[in-house]
Amino acid sequence: MGWRTVVISQHAKVSYSGRKIVVQTKDATHQVPIDDVQILLVATTQAVITASAITELSESGAKVIFTGRDGNPSCETMTDYPGNRSLGSIKKQVEWPTELRGMVWTEIVKAKIAMQIQCTRQLGKEVTTLEKEVRAIEFDDLSNREAVVARKYFQLIFDKTFVRTEFNPINAALNYGYSILLSAVNREIVCNGYLTQFGIHHHSGVSDFNLGSDLMEPFRPIFDYWIAHQRFNELTTDIKFGLIELLNIELQYNGQTTILRNALTKHVQNCLNFMANPKNEFEVRVVMTNEVPNNAIIGHV
Repeated sequence: MGWRTVVISQHAKVSYSGRKIVVQTKDATHQVPIDDVQILLVATTQAVITASAITELSESGAKVIFTGRDGNPSCETMTDYPGNRSLGSIKKQVEWPTELRGMVWTEIVKAKIAMQIQCTRQLGKEVTTLEKEVRAIEFDDLSNREAVVARKYFQLIFDKTFVRTEFNPINAALNYGYSILLSAVNREIVCNGYLTQFGIHHHSGVSDFNLGSDLMEPFRPIFDYWIAHQRFNELTTDIKFGLIELLNIELQYNGQTTILRNALTKHVQNCLNFMANPKNEFEVRVVMTNEVPNNAIIGHV
């Protein structure tokens, strides 16, 4: 399984040759072993990628993400027939019991809010109002504490006038970061032989990524925290690269120190294994550190 993110940010041709992805620009030719690639991000509309490159990346388990003219991710590749997908696991997924889905969603919401509180505290903000909401969480979050906390939380880490739906550089960066996170989670879901469309809590009829939207929730605050530390007036290339590099941020998942991309692998397996066998113990604990490695990107060309 790959671990590197390759970003194409200028006019280039991306092709495949000899188990390597070949990136040709006007100045140079770069080659990356295909087995090293976890994500190929085509962050420009001026690049050309061959069918063989897309096919080989897909078969190796890598994601290819394309951005639109606004710079935000617009679409991605998804393997149609992963070798470990079975009719049995898909049938069980569609028929996941309501109570079981409620158990998992409750733990996910608790973990997300715990991360939001940690990030807010590390930014030097008062967390009393958020902690009060934690004590009000019900099974399956029936009172929707997740939404209540989110509204208060964003205004704490940014400012009191901040509105999540407004068009501004902060929201653009949040959307970009969340798209990268969602793509990484979707990749893990598919690799485990499940469908991304059938979720635990999210159930939009027009979304292909309901399950990914569920499972990514505890990790969203990592991107919030990083963005809150930045000073920028537009979603620049450097900000985008910084958001991608967060896939290598160090953290603790269920008591084990790892990096985000590996934590996502463990987290998806943890959730799906519990849904398949609820006799197992289930917990979701994420603790962030302040270290942000700089080795997530092979280089951008």
